[in-house]
Amino acid sequence: MLEAFSVKPEAAPGAVLEVEATFEQRQKSRYRTTTRCGKPLGWFIERGHVLLDGEVLECSDGQQVRVIAALEPVSQVTSDDALALTRAAYHLGNRHMPLQIGAGFLRYQHDHVLDLMVEGLGLAVNFEKQPFQPENGAYHGKSHGHAHSHAHGHSHSHAHSNSHDHHVEHSH
Repeated sequence: MLEAFSVKPEAAPGAVLEVEATFEQRQKSRYRTTTRCGKPLGWFIERGHVLLDGEVLECSDGQQVRVIAALEPVSQVTSDDALALTRAAYHLGNRHMPLQIGAGFLRYQHDHVLDLMVEGLGLAVNFEKQPFQPENGAYHGKSHGHAHSHAHGHSHSHAHSNSHDHHVEHSH
C-alpha cells in the first residue's frame, strides 16, 4: 500500500497518480482508499488540514498522488446580483454551513431546507453534481471543521434565528 505523510501544493515533474475524493473524505487526516488506477493508498497527514483539489500527497516511496475533488451533489446558486449573493452567503454562513464562494455563484452541500431558505431570498437554486471546495474559514487557517470554540463571548445553545441578538448601549 502507498503511504502518504506529507502534502505539497503541486507535483514535481514526472508521472503522478491520482486519487478522487469527496469533501468529507478530504477532511480526514487518516484515510484509506485506492488511486484511480487501483493502487491501495493511505494518507496520514496533519490533523485539521483539508486536502484541496490539485494538492499532491507525497508517498514514503517517493511516488506522488494528485488529489482530485470528486463530483458530489451540491446546491448551486448563481446570480449577477452581488448583493443578493452576499445576503445568501451571510444566511448560509450564519448556519455554519461549509460554503464555496465563486465569481457569481455560491455552492453548498445539497440540503432542501437550505434551498428553500435561499429561494425565499429571491434566488434560484439548482441541484448539480460538481466538485465541492468550500472556504476554509478565517479562524482556521488551512483547516476547516465544526469542532471549534467561539471566542467571541456567546454560546450557541439557542436556536439560530436570522441574526444573533447583539444589543449595544451607547452613552453620550
